[in-house]
Amino acid sequence: MSGKVWLVGAGPGDPELLTLKAVRALQDADVVMVDDLVNPSILEHCPSARLVRVGKRGGG
Repeated sequence: MSGKVWLVGAGPGDPELLTLKAVRALQDADVVMVDDLVNPSILEHCPSARLVRVGKRGGG
């Protein structure tokens, strides 16, 4: 099995600031690991991906 891993930072959390490359990576993803700081509207770019919640909250 082979694959790719992409680290996509959401920056300050504004979905409009994602790069086109980040959006393409999310659209093609099979699995997306998401922490609690991600703006939920960013996840609209990966409707078919399996989401794995990994926790992490501000200040914790």
